[in-house]
Amino acid sequence: MLVAGVHRLLDDAAAIAAAGVPAATGDGPLRVGVDLGTASCVLVALAGSRPVWVDSRASGALADGVVVDFARAVATVRDLREAAQQALGAELSGAATAHPPCIPVADARACTFVCEAAGFDEVALVDEVTAAQRTLDVRDGVVVDVGGGSTGVGVYRDGGLVRLDDRAGGGHHLDLVLAGALGVAVEEAESYKRANPREALSVLVPGLQRIAENVRALTVGHEDLPLHLAGGALMIPGAGDVLAGYLERTVVTYPHALLITPVGIARSAA
Repeated sequence: MLVAGVHRLLDDAAAIAAAGVPAATGDGPLRVGVDLGTASCVLVALAGSRPVWVDSRASGALADGVVVDFARAVATVRDLREAAQQALGAELSGAATAHPPCIPVADARACTFVCEAAGFDEVALVDEVTAAQRTLDVRDGVVVDVGGGSTGVGVYRDGGLVRLDDRAGGGHHLDLVLAGALGVAVEEAESYKRANPREALSVLVPGLQRIAENVRALTVGHEDLPLHLAGGALMIPGAGDVLAGYLERTVVTYPHALLITPVGIARSAA
C-alpha cells in the first residue's frame, strides 16, 4: 500500500477510536484483530479492508510479549469483545491475535488461549512484524515494530521476508529511563511523556539510541533499506528523527502508529 493510503487508513481507524461510534459495516463478514500489548489491549474490526470499530483498554497483563496475568488478559479481551458486539450488532466468533517474533511456541500459543477463553471460537496467530507488514505493504524496506517490551524487525526485499528477529527493549524501557531522570513512578513518566513530548525527548535520546542499536544489529547487510516505524512506543514527536540521525538512514513514520499492528492483525483473521 502506498504511504498516503496507509495514512488514510490509520486516520480512519483513529477517528473511529476517538468517536467511539462504529462505521457502517455493510453485509460482508467482519474480521477481528486483538493486539494484547504490554501497556494496552486493542481490538480492531474490519469490514473488508475498512476499519469499522476500534477500541482499547489498559492492559498490564503482558510483559515482553509474554502473558503474565492470564485471568486479567482474558477479562480485558472479553470486555472488548462484548463492547464490540454491542456496538456492531453482530456476534464476533473468530479473531486473530499476535505475538512478538521469535518467542517460544508455548508463549505464543498463550496469546491464542487468552482469546479463546474470552469467547472467540477460532483464533488465528501471527507474529507482530508480519501483522504490521500487512498494513504497510512494504516492498523494499525494514518494518520496525516497537512495542512496550521488545522491538521486532522484519527485512523485506521485493515484497518477500528475508529476515525476522526481535530484541528486548521498547516503550516500557523508555518509561523507566524517564522515570529515573524525573524521580517519579513509571506511570507518571508515561503521562509526562504524553503531556510534555518536547521535554521528554531530550531525556529519552539515549534510550532511543539503544533501540536504534538493536535495529542496527538486526539489519546488518541491509543498511540500504529505509526503516518503517510501527508501534506506539516511538510516537513521541522527533523520535524518528533521532533514529534517522543516529543510524544515518531514511526513517518513515506514520500517524497513529500504534494502530498499524492491530489493523494488520485484523487483516490476518480468516
